[in-house]
Order: sequence, then structure tokens, then C-alpha cells
Amino acid sequence: MKCRSKTGNLALPLQRFFCQHLINQKSVSPATVASYRDTFRLFLRYMQQVQRKSPAAMNLSDFTAPNVLTFLDYLEKERHNKPRSRNTRLSALRAFAAYLLAFDAVDQAPQLQAILAIPRKRWERPLVGFLSQAEIQAVLEAPSSACWTGRRNRLLFQLLYNTGARVSEITHLRVADVIQDQSRTIRFIGKGRKQRILPISKSTRHLLQAWIRENALKPEQPLLPNRFGHALSRSGVAHQLRVTVAAASSGCPSLGKRRISPHQLRHSTALHMLQKGVRLEVIALWLGHEKLDTTHHYLEADLAMKEKTLQLLHLPERMSPRFQPPDELLDFLERL
Repeated sequence: MKCRSKTGNLALPLQRFFCQHLINQKSVSPATVASYRDTFRLFLRYMQQVQRKSPAAMNLSDFTAPNVLTFLDYLEKERHNKPRSRNTRLSALRAFAAYLLAFDAVDQAPQLQAILAIPRKRWERPLVGFLSQAEIQAVLEAPSSACWTGRRNRLLFQLLYNTGARVSEITHLRVADVIQDQSRTIRFIGKGRKQRILPISKSTRHLLQAWIRENALKPEQPLLPNRFGHALSRSGVAHQLRVTVAAASSGCPSLGKRRISPHQLRHSTALHMLQKGVRLEVIALWLGHEKLDTTHHYLEADLAMKEKTLQLLHLPERMSPRFQPPDELLDFLERL
């Protein structure tokens, strides 16, 4: 049933978009709700500054393509957002426009279709950053086993590299996700709430079992807590990695010249699997990629594989002259 907005006010359809459409009907993840919420916070505050009108007083007539475009320019010029962040904000605004067009504001179809027609901005995709085998080994051995934090960090980075999991997947792990099958496998809930189960190596399994015994962890508790007993945050993982890399750089100088993020451990897992001859389809399943195109980026980063391909090419010793077909009209002009 279509429920058109009679007042033309923006507040009521926006509330229905979040509460009914996103949460109740589509059951999107809390991360998606938070991302969309932040987009509309920024958009409404920007419109408040420009139009001198409170967000609660804004109408559907204010939600137009020109206003959206000026908002996107504001994000890039004033807030210094990159094209990728700009596209994320645009996706949220376009999702709301599509909802209005389908359920709530059919009368505003032309202005909503104009919003849906706003293109995403292209952006340069950097090459995948990764660590060599020696650098990974230095990072894994850097945390001290003499203290609680060091033992946790060693398990943390071992799990990140062993499984190639996203940081969010690691930080959301509960003990129940790893104690099945005598800790031989680990269960992740990735993007789109998709579950996947991965095997873990023998050395990782021993670290895992010792960690659970040491802390007497129960199934419902976070597997990798901070010192307050709560699950580690993304920023907490990034901080611990910076500390670990700084400690490891004394024995591996190449680490000291680089800025390394937790996600690069995931990239390193994929690239090392590729170098060992693992098929791209298997790597995609291992990493939880929905599309194989995402996994193809690791091919671009493997310079050693490119060099082997170059060695297989046999260049001709002498280039033959390119065939030039005769042309009577050109010949006539040349002889004038």
C-alpha cells in the first residue's frame, strides 16, 4: 500500500524510511543504518546553514537534485571528503529518493528521478598494499608473550593473517564462534550477514586454546577483549598494530618506512595464497567476496607474477615493416 505524504514535510517520510523500510522491511545491518543516519545528519545541517530553516521544518520540495549536488560539492571542498566518501553519501540519498518514488511521494517523481540520475564520481583505485612473508613473520613474532596484552595481540594478528578476515569480523568474534570442532574452525559473519567457516592452522589453534583457558572465557564473551572486558574496537586494533609494527621494525627495517593498516594483513593473506597457486575462486570464497571482480585486484599487485609472464613472451628479433595498402587518391595527390 502506498502511503503518500499529505503535508509535504520531510520529517515523516524520512522517519518511515529508517524505521519501516530499512529496519523492519529490509532488515539492514546496524552499520548501514548508522552510515545512512550520518549522511542525513550532514545533509540536514548543511541545508539548515544554506536555507536558514530548521531540519524539522524542511519539506520534500527541498530534497532536489541541485541541493544534493551542492551538498556533495560541500563535502569535497569544505570537508575534504574523497570521491569514495562522496559516493557513499550519494548512495544513501539515492536510496531515500528511490523509496519516496516508490512509496511516499510519487507526485515529486521528476525531482526524485533527477536525484537518482546523479552519477557516482570515478576515483583512482590504489594498488593493494601488502606485506612480504618476512614482514608478516616479524609482525607476528613482535608481541611479547610475557604480558597479557602481548599474548592477546599475538593471537589477534595470527587470526587476522591466518583467516584473512576483515577487522570488523575479528572484533565481533565470540568464544562460541571458535570452540566448535575442538577449535579447528572459526565462524565469521561477514557483509550482508553472510556466514562462512574457515579452518585455522595448528599454531593458531594452540594459541587460541591457551588464550581461552588462561582467561576462563565463556561462550558468550568477546574472544579478543580490551582491558575493560569489552570487544576491541577498530581503532583499538589499529593502535595495537602501530605499536607492534614499531617494535618489529628494529628487526625488519622495511616495516619502519611504511604505514600499515590492519586491512593490509587481509591483503597479504590473499596475495600470499595467490603466489602459492591457489585459484582466485577459492580465495574469493575464503575472503567472503561476493563478486570475483573484487578478488581480481590482487592480480594487479602481484609484480612477481607479472615478471614471470614477461619472461614467457618471445619478442621477434626484427620487426617487419607495417603493411601500407595502396590508395589511388593519395597517390594522385602526391604526384600533384
